[in-house]
Amino acid sequence: MASITPADQPPVARRAPRLSKQLRRDLQAYLFLAPWLFSLLAFTAYPMIASFYFSLTKYSILNPPRWIGVDNFVTMFTNDPLYWKAVANTAYYTFVSVPLSIVVALGLALLLNQRARGIGIYRTIYYLPSLMPVVASTLLWLVLLDPRLGLVNIGLQAIGLPKLGWLSSADWSKPGIILMSLWTGTGSAMLIFLAGLKDVPSSLLEAAMIDGANGWQRLRHVTIPLLTPTIFFNLIMSIIASFQVFGPAYVAGDGGARQAGPLNSLLMYMLLIYRNAFRFFEMGYASALALVMFIVLVALTLAVVRSSDSWVHYEVGRR
Repeated sequence: MASITPADQPPVARRAPRLSKQLRRDLQAYLFLAPWLFSLLAFTAYPMIASFYFSLTKYSILNPPRWIGVDNFVTMFTNDPLYWKAVANTAYYTFVSVPLSIVVALGLALLLNQRARGIGIYRTIYYLPSLMPVVASTLLWLVLLDPRLGLVNIGLQAIGLPKLGWLSSADWSKPGIILMSLWTGTGSAMLIFLAGLKDVPSSLLEAAMIDGANGWQRLRHVTIPLLTPTIFFNLIMSIIASFQVFGPAYVAGDGGARQAGPLNSLLMYMLLIYRNAFRFFEMGYASALALVMFIVLVALTLAVVRSSDSWVHYEVGRR
């Protein structure tokens, strides 16, 4: 009987290495994240890097970018009076609208946190303006704030107050825009505050009531301290949104005209970027403006975050 040598034996099929269970889970996670990662890189990361490069060039879309160094920034700070006008308008809007919107949103949340019949309907009604398109809501407020026939001025005159120029006056145009933002922009902050109020332990409020604290004392010493994380979040989001106000200023200020509102009183920073980029095709200068706004927003956000240690209070074990 002939012996079988190892060379005559059939080859043994090797098994492909199997992926571990954890690695398969990681690959599945990255597969689901791939569309979001692609959009982040293509529509956020790349435009930011390109904007930084274009800010150091003279770029008009039709011609290739030409390197000019920091000339755009020199022009911005020394030779463009509209830049400082836009900075002043945006600063006014931010410092007035942000605290006002937080106070109004918190007040509405406190009112809508009551146990009353049909409270869900009231919550929906107060949130609906946030779903309204910016252009439509601005056109509606242009009618309401009309100096002669607007319902707002008619109401002021009915209680003995004088009519105001609103969007036709340089002194009242920015308060008019802020009034619009309160109507359309407080709905989301109100819902966040309402969620925060639902998270306040009722046992603490009952203990304060047993100790003899009235409604204002319970609000000041129990509710608001426990809401400071929610206030902190809404503050950051409101600051970012205030720097990016564009639609109301564009529509109410007639963005296609040479002046944005009377005496450029509605020339907000985002509107200045838009004009330089898509009206004058100064993409390099517009990129420099956007870069400065990004740096200022980061600095303000970091300042608020640094200050949060002294006024934001977290429950033990929940930070």
